[in-house]
Amino acid sequence: MNSKRKRRHLKKKRYIVPVTIIGALIIFRLFLPLIVKNYVNKTLNNIPGYRGHVEDIDLALWRGAYTIDSLVLIKENAETETPLLDFPKTDISIEWKSLLKGKVVSEIEMHHPQFNYIFEDQQDTTSVENPDTEDWTKALTDLVPIDINHLQIYNGTANFVQLSSDPQIDMFMQKIDLKATNLSNVINTKEQLPSNIQATAVSIGDGNVKLNGNMNLLKEIPDMDLDFSLQKANATGINDLTRRYAGVDFESGTFELYSEIAINDAYLKGYIKPMFINTKLLGKEDKGGLFKKLWEGFVGVFKFILKNQGTDTLATKVPLEGDLNDVKSGLFPTIFNIFKNAWINAFKNSVNEEINFEDAKRKD
Repeated sequence: MNSKRKRRHLKKKRYIVPVTIIGALIIFRLFLPLIVKNYVNKTLNNIPGYRGHVEDIDLALWRGAYTIDSLVLIKENAETETPLLDFPKTDISIEWKSLLKGKVVSEIEMHHPQFNYIFEDQQDTTSVENPDTEDWTKALTDLVPIDINHLQIYNGTANFVQLSSDPQIDMFMQKIDLKATNLSNVINTKEQLPSNIQATAVSIGDGNVKLNGNMNLLKEIPDMDLDFSLQKANATGINDLTRRYAGVDFESGTFELYSEIAINDAYLKGYIKPMFINTKLLGKEDKGGLFKKLWEGFVGVFKFILKNQGTDTLATKVPLEGDLNDVKSGLFPTIFNIFKNAWINAFKNSVNEEINFEDAKRKD
């Protein structure tokens, strides 16, 4: 009898251990989202000068992923309650195709993210004596346990607002779609600029924004070779800016902007090419003081003389070059390029494709 009881006891013990382990794992899995959520909230609230939270964390262990729902980050003691960051849904997962190459890296997909930079909010430093502007960006990367190799943004928004300006400055980009690949250099390891970025967006004035190029983000100061274009933006969309800095308003016309930027070992070379096409200033019958009407009349004459009569375009090209701590723009080339477009050779509505990564090599 004693031997039978002993065998039964051993059988029970044999099952108790695995059942206990399985039960513990189930309980741990049930509480894991709460543990991760508390960790994320603690990380956000430890950022100097900011407070933040997430609504929920969803785990998908079978694909090595978790989803952050409604991440919000707000500047403390700010003039507004507008979040600096408002991310409705962020999916973070292991990039399986890189895992097959023996690299453990992550990919991030962000849906409808919003970035709201209000100048007055960010300039308020009363909540912390020596705020570090990199604190919040570092905290966000700390939420990803492994290196990021792929970033995808769907339908994002970026707002830049200056409330105290007269008129108020409100610049934005909407419908931002961005794709950045090979950020951790899993493939093309011998390339100088192994990472690729492509983005599109809609700007103020319903302009079409395109960004594409290559980068090396593994360096402390990243190298890059980027092309940027803004096409077919309604000139009236930038009236707040032109009224603030030039004292004029557009009634109609198109604004376009093209740029190439290369950075090589912290040395930059590039240009910015703004173009005003078929633009018309507000007429004298519109509201405004005498001085404003005289100024707009002067600007109108200036624009007529310096625009290309064939393309009805006022444009210039601003060269940029120098160490990142001291980038210089050439004043005389900028002025000369106004006359060049008007009287010598009309600028094209496109990126010039004249700046390469090697062009930005530092000159000894």
